[in-house]
Formats: sequence, C-alpha cells, structure tokens
Amino acid sequence: MGRTLIVVDMQKDFVDGSLGTKEAQEIVANVEKKIQVYRKNGERIIFTRDTHPVNYLETLEGKHLPVEHCIKGTAGWELDKHLTVKDTDTIIDKPTFGYCGWSDVLSGEDVELIGLCTDICVISNALLIKTAFPKAEVYVDASCCAGVTPDTHKASLETMKMCQVNVIEGE
Repeated sequence: MGRTLIVVDMQKDFVDGSLGTKEAQEIVANVEKKIQVYRKNGERIIFTRDTHPVNYLETLEGKHLPVEHCIKGTAGWELDKHLTVKDTDTIIDKPTFGYCGWSDVLSGEDVELIGLCTDICVISNALLIKTAFPKAEVYVDASCCAGVTPDTHKASLETMKMCQVNVIEGE
C-alpha cells in the first residue's frame, strides 16, 4: 500500500486572498504535480479546508488573527482554482489548525502532507497524525509547502524533523 496524500488548506484566501503570500502562490504548481502523481498511482487523497463561521472575528482565533479568511461558503474558502477534487477524494472541513479526527479517517498508513501554512496547519496536523499513529511514517514535502514567512517555514520543518517527521526537501 502506498501513502495517503493530505493536501492541507490550499484555499484561495491562503494562496492569493486575504492571507496569501508569494511563497504560497509559488508552490501551487508543485502541489498540482504531486496530486497528479498520487492520482496516477491510484493512491488516496484527502483535502482539508480551514473553515470558519461568519462571526470569525468574535472567536478566540479571530481575536488573535483579526483577518477574515476561509469563511465557509465564500470564494476565499474554496480550494485554489488550479486544484481539482475528484469524487474519490475526501474533503475535511476543519474548524481549527489541527484536525482531531484523524483516527476516524486514517488507519495507520503512511501519509504525506503538503500545503499551507507549514508553520500552522501543516505542522499541527503532521504532529497530530504522528501522535495518533506512532508506527506510521509521516512525510512533509517542503517544496509543496509555504509558511507565513520563509523563516517560520524553515523553523517548522526543523521542528517536524525533531519529532521524527520525514521532511522531503523536494522531489
């Protein structure tokens, strides 16, 4: 059995919307290619979407990051226009950085995470999966991730390495 690919929060607001960065825009082609490889190999793909309510600014997260983003049903909440979801793919709408239901979705197989943001949602989910499935190999492809800043992206990759997440420096 191959790996399951988890595409984390590749949404318009994080790519070129309210919280977009040039680094996020630069990884879209790499993410698209990675998805195509997994599809060609018949492997499982899971997409996550950061999902917030209309009253986001009133939430604890909204008070710490007072920028409306990924409000459910808005254009910014949608996945980047270059990425296609197939009927066989799974979509998880998660209300916070890390998804607490990985034990319901995964069965201990090896996983690879890519997406946004390395230093918030990618690292959170990589560590949650590593904790839930200590025997599974967890991979993160650095060339398919971007952080809030280049420095925090790099720092997060180093932290994940220390937690026995396999960081791929590009394929």
